[in-house]
Formats: sequence, C-alpha cells, structure tokens
Amino acid sequence: MNTTDPRPSALTYAASGVDTAAGDRAVELMKEAVAATHGPQVLGGIGAFAGLVDVSALKDYRRPLLASSTDGVGTKIAIARELDIHDTIGRDLVGMVVDDIIVVGAEPLAMTDYIACGKVVPERIADIVRGIAEGCRLAGCALVGGETAEHPGLMGPEDYDVAGAAVGVVEADDLLGPERVREGDVVIGMDASGLHSNGYSLVRAVISAAGLSLETQVEDFGRTLGEEILEPTRIYTADLLTVLRDPRTVGAVHALSHVTGGGLAANLARVMPRGLAARVDRTRWEPGAVFSQVARWGSVPQLDLEGTLNMGIGMVAVVSAEQADATLAVLSERGLGARVIGEVVGEESLPEPGAPLEHVVAGAKGVEGGAVLLTGQHPGWA
Repeated sequence: MNTTDPRPSALTYAASGVDTAAGDRAVELMKEAVAATHGPQVLGGIGAFAGLVDVSALKDYRRPLLASSTDGVGTKIAIARELDIHDTIGRDLVGMVVDDIIVVGAEPLAMTDYIACGKVVPERIADIVRGIAEGCRLAGCALVGGETAEHPGLMGPEDYDVAGAAVGVVEADDLLGPERVREGDVVIGMDASGLHSNGYSLVRAVISAAGLSLETQVEDFGRTLGEEILEPTRIYTADLLTVLRDPRTVGAVHALSHVTGGGLAANLARVMPRGLAARVDRTRWEPGAVFSQVARWGSVPQLDLEGTLNMGIGMVAVVSAEQADATLAVLSERGLGARVIGEVVGEESLPEPGAPLEHVVAGAKGVEGGAVLLTGQHPGWA
C-alpha cells in the first residue's frame, strides 16, 4: 500500500511569492520623500489606513467644488524597465493626474498612488515613489497615501504598473471651461518636455520596426534614444496657478486643455463650445526633434502622428485677446515657453478643408461641442 502523504509541505505567504518584509523595507526607503510633500494641512504620517488633510480653508470659499482625476502612465513603463531607471515614471504619473485637475481651474490638494508588481524590489518601489513625491512637490500637492500590491503568478517578477488619483478644489465662480470661451479669444500653446506619457505603443512599435536600440546615440537629441523618450512629463500646475492668480492675468484664462491621448486637436475640441471653433496654425511652432524622428523612422503619416502624440504642445490655454500678452509674459517669467498658435472663430466661418493636411476635429472623446481646424505646416517639415 502506498503510504506517501499527498499533501504538500507547509506553505507560507512568502513561499507563495508575497514578501511583506520587502514591502516594509520599501516604505522605509520612501517615507522621507513622501513626508517632504506634507504641509501643516496633512495630519498623521505614513502607514495610516487613510490619508487625512485639513480642509478648514474651504470654509472661506463661497461655493467650493471638488475636482478629481485618476490616470496611469501606460506603456512608457516598458522603457523604464528596459533601462532600469524608475525614478522618473512617478513624475509622469503626477503630471497625467494633476494637470487634468488644473484644467478646470482647480488647485490640487492631495494625491494617492497605487503600484502593482510581480515582486516587490524595495529599491525599485522606493525610486518610483520618490518620483511621485518629486512630482507632487513640483505641483504643490501633498502625497497623502499609497498602496503597493504584490501579484505573483499574475505579473512577472519585473512587471509593474502605476496609477494615481488626486483631488482639488475650485471656487464655482472661477470654474474654467467651454462656457467661458468667446469668439476672438486666442489659443496659447505651451511647450511639452517631450513625448510626455501618451502614444508609447506607437513609439515602441516604431523603435522595434526600425531595429533601434535605446542605447543608440541620436545626434538630433544630443543624448541616447532611451534618455530622450524617458524624459518625464512636464507638470504645468504651478505655472498655471500663477497665471490664474497674478493680478495682471486674473480672468484672462477662459479654458485649458491638457494635451494627452488623442493629440492637440482632439483635446482642444473638448473645451470648444457649440458654434465656435479653434483655428490652429502649425506654422507657429516647431515640434521637437523626437516627433520628426518618430515620423521618419516609422513612416508614420502626419495626421496619425498628430492624433497620437502631443507634437510639442503639452498644454493649451484659451485666453482673452486683450490679456494674451500679459499671459505670455507671466509664463515666460516662470521659464515656460509658450506662444499664440491660433484663435477662436465662429464655426460657420471655417473653410472647407482644402490642402492635404487641413484637418477638422469635432465631437472628440464623446464631447459634443465645437471644433478644431489644423492648418499650415510646421517649420522644417516637408
């Protein structure tokens, strides 16, 4: 008779792939960076079940509106993994979240993050969170909580993904959006730092098809391909809060548009009211070299490129024509490159697209509003 015991030897949580001690070590490595984002309004410390923020200041608002946003970083993480550089991805995450909040004129108050991974490597998790903390510092937003979850069997040991959420506040009377946009307003485009965090499925496909290595030194970039495409997302929140509050530009901004997935035209169309359109002239700015190189390496049609990448403009402001110069001056003082790239016109005055690259976008991302017409061609582009 077979007397072998079919039961396996005793299993532990660690043996199943979850190392709680490694998670604790990661917290120890990150806690100083997280604490640096806390002002006197943040109560408690790291390790609580929930982050607490004193919002007594909201009593001074006549009608405070809470704004919330959540997002991730997408497949840019694959680049970070390949290069084993993880301290910039967190800044990408913050930019994707808080710059959606500033679009309605709200000041971000607090952010939380979530990291899922196949295996907790404390130093890697700490690098990610340090990047998130640095992004929050740049945005003036407290990082009040987070979660790291180990998912062995579901994710590989080197796999991870990040997501975040933030909440902000705006006085109802100061809410920005399509309702404020008027015919005659001008469109100001603000420089992106690079690709930001959208379109990386296309970018990675181009790199693969062209047989390029991330270690390739690219003369036009003045650095390696990997360094260029891992450049963190620019965070506009602090710059735009300055514009909204500066006495020279109070009331100047009618709407903001964060240029993310879908490109400039699709995102700008989201803040155009019915009956109005933004006419954007490509001749007024030159996208960075990374955009033309992606187009060349992958023979990507320009309209497809524009519907995927930010083309060098990461944030757009629709402002009163009378205060456009003052707005540009404040942005310049902040060290942010910006220029007028278009104007708001009656939708009925839009010409029928004629030239091959004239392109109208309307009804983007489910918003039934106005339209955006792209005309002209960027300097240096054939």
